[in-house]
Amino acid sequence: MTTSPMTATTKPTLLLVGYGMVGHRFLEALADAGAADRYRVVVLAEEPRHAYDRVALTSYFSGKSADDLLLAEEGFTDKHGYEVHLSSPAVAIDRAAKTVTTGAGHTVAYDTLVLATGSYPFVPPVDGKDAEGCFVYRTIEDLQAIETYAAGAKVGAVVGGGLLGLEAAGALKGLGVQTHVVEFAPRLMPVQVDDGGGEALKRTIEEMGVVVHTGVGTKAVTVSAEGKAVGMDFTDGSALATDMVIFSAGVRPRDQLARESGLTVGERGGISVDEFCLTSDPNIYAIGECALAVDGRVYGLVAPGYEMAQTVAQQLADVSAKPFTGADLSTKLKLLGVDVASFGDAFGNTPGALDVVYSDSRSGIYKKLVVTPEGALLGGILVGDAEAYASLRPLAGTGNPLPVPAESLVLPAGAGAPVSLGSSALPDDAVVCNCHNVTKGAVRSAVTEHNCTTVPEVKKCTKAGSGCGSCIKLLSTIVSEELEASGVEVDKGLCPCFAHTRAELYEIVRVKRIATHRELLRKHGRAPEGAEGCEVCKPTVGSIIASLAPELEASGHILDGEQAALQDTNDHFLANLQKNGSYSVVPRIPGGEITPEKLIVIGEVARDFGLYTKITGGQRIDLFGASVDQLPLIWTRLVEAGFESGHAYGKSLRTVKSCVGSTWCRYGVQDSVAMAIHLELRYRGLRSPHKLKSAVSGCARECAEARGKDFGVIATSNGWNLYVGGNGGATPRHADLLAQDLDDEGLIKLIDRFLMFYIRTADRLERTSTWLERIEGGLDHVRDVVVHDTLGIAADLEELMTHHVADYQDEWAATLADPDRMRRFVSFVNAPGVPDPSIRFTPERDQIKPDLVLLATEEELLAALDPDNAILETR
Repeated sequence: MTTSPMTATTKPTLLLVGYGMVGHRFLEALADAGAADRYRVVVLAEEPRHAYDRVALTSYFSGKSADDLLLAEEGFTDKHGYEVHLSSPAVAIDRAAKTVTTGAGHTVAYDTLVLATGSYPFVPPVDGKDAEGCFVYRTIEDLQAIETYAAGAKVGAVVGGGLLGLEAAGALKGLGVQTHVVEFAPRLMPVQVDDGGGEALKRTIEEMGVVVHTGVGTKAVTVSAEGKAVGMDFTDGSALATDMVIFSAGVRPRDQLARESGLTVGERGGISVDEFCLTSDPNIYAIGECALAVDGRVYGLVAPGYEMAQTVAQQLADVSAKPFTGADLSTKLKLLGVDVASFGDAFGNTPGALDVVYSDSRSGIYKKLVVTPEGALLGGILVGDAEAYASLRPLAGTGNPLPVPAESLVLPAGAGAPVSLGSSALPDDAVVCNCHNVTKGAVRSAVTEHNCTTVPEVKKCTKAGSGCGSCIKLLSTIVSEELEASGVEVDKGLCPCFAHTRAELYEIVRVKRIATHRELLRKHGRAPEGAEGCEVCKPTVGSIIASLAPELEASGHILDGEQAALQDTNDHFLANLQKNGSYSVVPRIPGGEITPEKLIVIGEVARDFGLYTKITGGQRIDLFGASVDQLPLIWTRLVEAGFESGHAYGKSLRTVKSCVGSTWCRYGVQDSVAMAIHLELRYRGLRSPHKLKSAVSGCARECAEARGKDFGVIATSNGWNLYVGGNGGATPRHADLLAQDLDDEGLIKLIDRFLMFYIRTADRLERTSTWLERIEGGLDHVRDVVVHDTLGIAADLEELMTHHVADYQDEWAATLADPDRMRRFVSFVNAPGVPDPSIRFTPERDQIKPDLVLLATEEELLAALDPDNAILETR
């Protein structure tokens, strides 16, 4: 690779050292500015692969491969003539000769040098930090090493409770290791959240089984005689036995190259640059985490690095460059499944700042908005529910008073008068995409001046939404509103095959009694003749037909005829597909009540088929690890014992939880178990736009958590209160009170109406909580229709439910009785009875867990599938 120059060329050589996220963004910006062909661009990459999404690194443990994480489209570097050299770290800069030397001893001459060397993980200088079992969390290679070591570990500890530390904790937990988080500060994420937010985050994470230690530092790692990490000593005198340690206590700028070459660096690290990212050498720029910006800060987030990359690329393209004088540190992440967001002056450092706070310790929700005395938004912290982040962040620091009282923006749905800000509240100069610094005005211009009509087109035009993705919902709203304002008809169709919404298709199917997707597509679709539909409309229409099957006098079984081809993966085999290709089995246990005899049957089935067994949050028992050919054998025994399908695989009713109620509990005022059983048996198998969950509590103590369900029932001394539109999960929402003090008959009548009205009018994959907030008129409208029958359709809704109840059949019992349906339950169509050899398990805690081989080579996969080498011998 020794060059002077590397290859004959008349173009000046632009050398990029470092090919991470910021380096890649620089290459994109250079191409966007039309300057890619102006230079001979050479890239030295330290890692063995092209730039990948380090922000989404943890998704590697969710099944994404290294290729899935790559940032560039295939052929990107070739298209622009970029010369990329992988596994070629730069080790020295000769500024006088204007050359860079690689680890292999090659030299590359440059005319302009851009340093994007990033940062390195900070490992506290404690004894034992280099022992076997100690890791950092930075690259894919780090993750692969952690994954391999975790297979033999029971307990793991993460040093650092910041952004990366909690991501590392999530990875450890996902690998089945008992996880501890050790944070020196008195709270988690001390840079992003305050004490209230940190406490809410800590409580939620601890409820997941992660042990959190705050306010303590790591004094030493205890090392065994074999050189392995076996424990940790803390500064408060306590200790922890652990099998592995991950250091994720922040990062430091990689400025060694610059320092050794004589470039000016900051006292605490970072390559000093001016507002145009130029170093003390007029031929060298520095961008990203290695740079000390003109405001005296080293930015450890990707968005500021992208801005720096843009600034340098514009200068090299000889176009007007926006100086980089500082960046917004706003952040929105999902850590261990918990939404956390921080933006603007989150800690209220502005003189005269006032706090508006909502805190719900039970739900793990904390919201704080910082405002001026005049009501202008300065910043905020959102933990547990960050839905409003995209619309609030652009308003912070504008100086304009909020259009509504700040109090109404932190209250949860169902508590007072919740308000959400639309895109109309944002000025054109509000930044809607923080990753790429795209304003609302730029998005509007993409629609009005560049003729973009869809969100993907706007993303390609402006790059908005192509970073962390937190602005996509707001982006979609802006695009739709701008199109409508321009007189352009916004396509609200379900998919490219249908111009109608799901609700409209439901009415068409019902009124015209269309019983097949093929007929619906032919008569009411917009796809070309002969088209077969897509992955969106097939399961959606299949669900509509299944929910209306009794009225259409069609088969209600989802594996009959055309219906079988419309189903998603889970419905296709009446079981939940798991990460290693096996399936889980969930028999229905109405209300959570079960006899000892049935418990024994489940235990015997799990034992005989070697299944992993776990009690679910919905008061059922989940059996994991079944191969597709074992499903009929397992269900034969369960059906014979009186069990039915629990529909855990379908968009339908899952469970109706209950407490023990007045039968056993001294506080209970109604028989919650009996009511829960009645409701679950009534609504079992009901196909809907999304899954449905319910619960019945026997008193106001709410032990069944009914207000976190799609429809929840709470007993009163006068009857039952009915709540609707709640859910847990990533975006929790308390259900709203629909009606109170109902008797049994009145309660069931209103639930019948509510569920059928939801099924009739909701969008595809829309939970009741989202539907309730979206539907015009909200809760008041739903109450008018369901309780007061203002539309005069209550009788129709009740009749639909009556048809469902009368027509119900257990899907698994019906499948076992039908040879045609049974034929699909094979691992290989051409080899019935042969199990899939790639599905493997390993022991853990006297049970099993998936034995995954991530990033396996072709030879390893062939070896798993072909142990006798019959295939390899023919290659």
